[in-house]
Amino acid sequence: MNQPILKVHNLTTKLQIGQHAYSVVDNLSFDLHLGKTMAIVGESGCGKTMTALSLMRILPQPPALPSEGQVIYRDQNLLKLSEREMRSIRGGRIAMIFQDPNSALNPVYTIGDQLVEAAEIHLGLYGDEAVNKVIQALMEVGIPSPEKRIDDYPFQMSGGMKQRAMIAMALMCEPDILIADEPTTALDVTIQAQVLDLIRRLQKKKGMALLLITHDMGVVAEMADDVIVMYASQDVERGKAIDIFDRLAHPYTIGLFNSRAGFTDPGSMLQPIKGAVPSLTHYPEGCRFHPRCPFVMEKCKQGQIPDFLLPQGDDHRAKCLLYDGTRESEERRKK
Repeated sequence: MNQPILKVHNLTTKLQIGQHAYSVVDNLSFDLHLGKTMAIVGESGCGKTMTALSLMRILPQPPALPSEGQVIYRDQNLLKLSEREMRSIRGGRIAMIFQDPNSALNPVYTIGDQLVEAAEIHLGLYGDEAVNKVIQALMEVGIPSPEKRIDDYPFQMSGGMKQRAMIAMALMCEPDILIADEPTTALDVTIQAQVLDLIRRLQKKKGMALLLITHDMGVVAEMADDVIVMYASQDVERGKAIDIFDRLAHPYTIGLFNSRAGFTDPGSMLQPIKGAVPSLTHYPEGCRFHPRCPFVMEKCKQGQIPDFLLPQGDDHRAKCLLYDGTRESEERRKK
């Protein structure tokens, strides 16, 4: 297999709250390859967006502390670069589509002004050359009459059009890596499908790596090659998408699937996961999912929970004692 374009090793990000520091991303590791899509999935508050913001180094400090670990892009550890060096990569070589285009776009500047600025900073284009590049980018993402729409302010565009403009800004510099943070959350179902199809077509055309952050298992099934399931700042299951969908391993992953109405059985009722994601200031001891887990055992409530390699699949792993090989766990798993 080709070398990964991004290698993340033991990424840890903490927030300083009062006298204590709490992990919002806890020892996360993964590889991202050109042309492939890695999905990070989980409930709100599990650490998905914090992972993306940590990779881009755009978390405000304070309350965030400098991230630890390694984020290797083209033989450089991004966590060790100066802010000036990082600016040359951020938005150019590694781009991000944010969840809410209304907060990501400046309301007092036209769409054209904002895209031209990106062309000036990252491509060194100015004047008519920059404007032509912007028109080409807007045309590529399906915005009609782009030579006229560049004079529109964000409020003059629909939600779908604003998201397309965000995608145009992100892809104009032809980045190696695109991070898409819940890119369809604020859109209706029809526009969601159009935006996902657009991202998929542009990824195939440009050969970039895609890190997709979502809570929607349907989007994961449609888009992802590899999957990381996050819960309470940790990855609890990881593997090829086909392996995870065929052999759900971690009880939390099972809960995510069951909580999507009709996902496994078109006539089935919604089965929500009981309880809520714990506050980062009060993570449980042992397995962080154990207060909500239907398979919980006494040994789940203390100590560090290691990753277990599952016997089937391509490097399919789960952070769950159900797979520790003991008789108690095997019997518990069968219930």
